[in-house]
Amino acid sequence: MLLYYNIKNRLPREPFPMTEQDLLAQSPADYMNEPQQGFFRKLLLAQRNELQARIDAEFLALREQETNSDPADVGSAEEQRQWQLRLLEREKKLLDKIDDALELLARGEYGWCRETGEPIGLQRLLLRPTATLCIEAKEREELRERHKRAI
Repeated sequence: MLLYYNIKNRLPREPFPMTEQDLLAQSPADYMNEPQQGFFRKLLLAQRNELQARIDAEFLALREQETNSDPADVGSAEEQRQWQLRLLEREKKLLDKIDDALELLARGEYGWCRETGEPIGLQRLLLRPTATLCIEAKEREELRERHKRAI
């Protein structure tokens, strides 16, 4: 196999990177083949790097906040800080989901519904790369959650 190298960091790269159009044009029989797994690995790693950079920047901003002596400013600053902490918590949860998806990829289980074992589908994975349930299973889960809340 002929390897092509990325000149910047001398790492092997794909000779012809798969695009979203290439991915969707593939036959259903090719579901989660090596090129598709590579496509989603790159997508998840790019999202992970971007998210980690945002989390790092938010933590830095939180650490550098000034203290105010005016009670109104203190209240506003605390409200802003609480909002930032909630955002960081949500982003950390997404980071964990991305790590879980990368682990599934490494085990060869990515793209398959954890409930039914059926394919999740390329369209769904493109919209939500961390999905672990096919649409039907997700709808059933949401119905169960609504039913529990209603009780």
